[in-house]
Amino acid sequence: MERRTIGAGALAVGSVGLGCMPMSWAYSGSRQRGEESVRAVHRALDLGSTLLDTADMYGPFTNELLLGRVLRERRADAFVSTKVGLLVGEQHIVANGRPGYVKRACDASLRRLQTDVIDLYQLHRADPEVPVEETWGAMAELVRAGKVRALGLCAVGARAGRRSGRRLHDATLRQLERVQQVFPVSAVQAELSVWSPEALEGLLPWCEARGVGFLAAMPLGNGFLTGTLTPGEGFERDDLRARHPRFTAEMMAANQPIVVGLRRIARRHGERVTPAQVALAWVLAQGRHVVAVPGAKQERWVAENAPAAGLRLTPEDLAEVAALPAARGSWD
Repeated sequence: MERRTIGAGALAVGSVGLGCMPMSWAYSGSRQRGEESVRAVHRALDLGSTLLDTADMYGPFTNELLLGRVLRERRADAFVSTKVGLLVGEQHIVANGRPGYVKRACDASLRRLQTDVIDLYQLHRADPEVPVEETWGAMAELVRAGKVRALGLCAVGARAGRRSGRRLHDATLRQLERVQQVFPVSAVQAELSVWSPEALEGLLPWCEARGVGFLAAMPLGNGFLTGTLTPGEGFERDDLRARHPRFTAEMMAANQPIVVGLRRIARRHGERVTPAQVALAWVLAQGRHVVAVPGAKQERWVAENAPAAGLRLTPEDLAEVAALPAARGSWD
């Protein structure tokens, strides 16, 4: 398989990685089981899904500890990505971009991950109290110290832009131009999916023009695009979808035509092809620098997601996806 380089590491072109967040954060706490998640990570690596994406805030900390159990045995098989910049309190999350904190946080992540180097270290969110250039400069020092191989930036939350009509990623693009003057950006992570294609407008072209990798977060629309969720079924209180404006019973029902369209395309490619695989293949079709990062915590979903890297959508398929109705949320 052809490889593309991110810093001193390499990721497969058009590959499917593994977003590890659901294993210990944001989704259905009662269904989070460490041993099952460890098996899922091993399965991902066995299938060639080498990118393992986590963050120190997931848990907090327990997500990195979980991955560390696998990396202790299989570090050479994995491309490890983690994030810094957010602190979790009992009722709130705050940004911390102070250089001293960033360096201490990196050392702590290395210990939890049981590795001596992080392939991609991402700034989760910029601290409004600290110039982003100072935070990025501290991260660049970690590269020079050999603790990190490459740096990435996560997109600023853009939901408010949906309501105001502003371009959703303008703030992220401004940050990217600033930090690029300090040290090269190797990757950008942002939401991209059939029902959230906004990154195509400005963020993806920025990355493509500069040879920067793009990590597509939430490519399955928080699970909606898999076609396995039932409108009105409800979510546990600690599940982020319980408060998401697209996951009310009314909006889930209204957005079913999107899943129907993906299922129709899947049937044309074979009985075993699923809507989730079509959704992932669509993301990968958006550029050779794109890596899809679906979240999963069970082997069955990891095994379903990985083959999407080999699914080639036709021009007719892509046109059909483009003609699907835009997703609706309770903000609409």
